[in-house]
Amino acid sequence: MSDDSTRPIVIKRKKVVADGAHGGAWKLAYADFVTAMMAFFLLMWLLGSTARGDLQGIAEYFQNPLKIAQTGGDSAGDATSILKGGGKDLTRQAGQVKQGDVDVKKSTSFSKEAKLEFQRQEAARLEALKAEIERLIEQSPQLAQFKKQLLLDITSEGLRIQIVDEHNRPMFDSGGAELKPYTRDILRLIGKALNGVPNRISLAGHTDAAPYAGGQTGFSNWELSANRANASRRELVAGGLADDKVLRVVGLASTVLFDKNDPLNPINRRISIVVLNQRTEQALLQESGPEARIGDVDEIDAGLGSQGTGK
Repeated sequence: MSDDSTRPIVIKRKKVVADGAHGGAWKLAYADFVTAMMAFFLLMWLLGSTARGDLQGIAEYFQNPLKIAQTGGDSAGDATSILKGGGKDLTRQAGQVKQGDVDVKKSTSFSKEAKLEFQRQEAARLEALKAEIERLIEQSPQLAQFKKQLLLDITSEGLRIQIVDEHNRPMFDSGGAELKPYTRDILRLIGKALNGVPNRISLAGHTDAAPYAGGQTGFSNWELSANRANASRRELVAGGLADDKVLRVVGLASTVLFDKNDPLNPINRRISIVVLNQRTEQALLQESGPEARIGDVDEIDAGLGSQGTGK
C-alpha cells in the first residue's frame, strides 16, 4: 500500500463575505437624514410664522418650564396664549378656538366687505342724484336762470345742495323768513328729486355777518337763520319730500361763512341741504358726531367761536 492512502483528507471551505456596499444600512442613514431635514424645515416655518410675542413666550417657557404651573393658568387649549396650562381645571373651554369662533371671524370679514360695497353703492347713488338735479336745472327754464345760485358738491357728509343769495335776487324778504316765489319753486323741485333716494337729509340756514336790526331785544341771526331753514323744510315737504326724511333743521347764523374774506357778501346768505350718507346719519342719531353744523371741516372750525349777526 502506498503512502498516499494513509494521508488524511483535508477539506478547505472558503468563507464568502458579502460586499457592504450592497447592504441596506445606508438606507436607514438616509431616512434619518431626510427626517432630520424635514423637522428642521418645519421648525424654520413655525419660527417664521409665529409672532414675536409668542416667540418670547416660548423662550421664557424654556428658561423656566415651571412658571405656568407655579402661577396657574387657563386650560391647555386656551387660544389666547401659545403656552397655557397649569390651571385648576384642565377641562375648561374658555378661550379655546371652536368652529363658532372661526365662523365669527369669517362673518366679520364678510361684514367689512359688505360695508365697503354698501359705501360704494351709496356714493354712486349720491353721484347719480347730483347728476339728476344738475340735469333738472339745465332742462328746466324755470331753474336754469338760477343756475349760479344752486351749488352742488359731494362732501364727507353726503351730497350738499346750497341755494345762495345774489345781490339782486335774494331768497327771502329782507330780515324775514318769507320765501320768494322763485325760491319756493326751486325747493319744491328739489324736494321731489330728493324723495327718490332712501337717504335722510339735513337743513341749515346761514346769514351774512351784517347786524340784525333789533337783535339786542332777543331776536338775532340765530333765530332768523333757524326760521329760514324751517321755512325751506316746509317747501321741500310741499314739493313731495317725505316729512320723516328730514333728520335735522338748524340755524347757524354767520358761523360758517361761504366767503370768509367778505363776511357781508350776499352769497353767505344761503340754505344748505345735505343728503346724508349712512355714516353721518348714524353719527347724528347716536349723538357721537360733531355738533349740528353743515359744511367742510375747515368751515366748521372757523365758525365755532363766532356768533352770527347777519341780514
